[in-house]
Amino acid sequence: MTDKSRLRRELRARRAAVPARLRKAAGRRVERLALHARLIARGRRVGFYIPAKGEIDILPLLNRALWQGVGCYLPMVPPRLGDWHGRKRMWFSRLGEAAHHWSTNRYGIPEYTRQAGRVRAWQLQVLFVPMLGFDRQGYRMGMGGGYYDTTLAYLGRRRHWRKPLLVGVAFEAQGVEDLPHDPWDIPVDAVLTERALHRFTARA
Repeated sequence: MTDKSRLRRELRARRAAVPARLRKAAGRRVERLALHARLIARGRRVGFYIPAKGEIDILPLLNRALWQGVGCYLPMVPPRLGDWHGRKRMWFSRLGEAAHHWSTNRYGIPEYTRQAGRVRAWQLQVLFVPMLGFDRQGYRMGMGGGYYDTTLAYLGRRRHWRKPLLVGVAFEAQGVEDLPHDPWDIPVDAVLTERALHRFTARA
């Protein structure tokens, strides 16, 4: 199957079919696996996401990271196409306690929009990336907006000093043998599911 729209529909259906019992436990399992792999640590800058549309729940890991004193960052999507110099490249805002910095972006996803302390992706040590699907080579399929692809495109031009470590997060059922991909697509270093941490590069 090479038609990306059709493949996205199939992967959405797979994600939606995950039983409620497994869905509820998956967030805690992901937290334990990430801690075991030492993906978070005090003093690190780590990018997270707010789960939406059936994505695996990473909030238990985010809350643990905050408790451990990790610098936790959330993505900020440009308010409208054409903003931020016409690019889809995202900023990452450090999560704090001020409630008035929360807003909802145009996709209905909560964002922490505090301007002070925001960073670009290359300033993070680890970035957890949501996805619709992944394959055995570490290529991911997103929702089609292209924000992560644009934000991380610089990694395709670098062979050294490659930051951040990219860790996809998905249910095991979202894994496939091969995904269609282009030469400029950036594979993740690992994928974290409710069953395992799948490593694709030596960096992971």
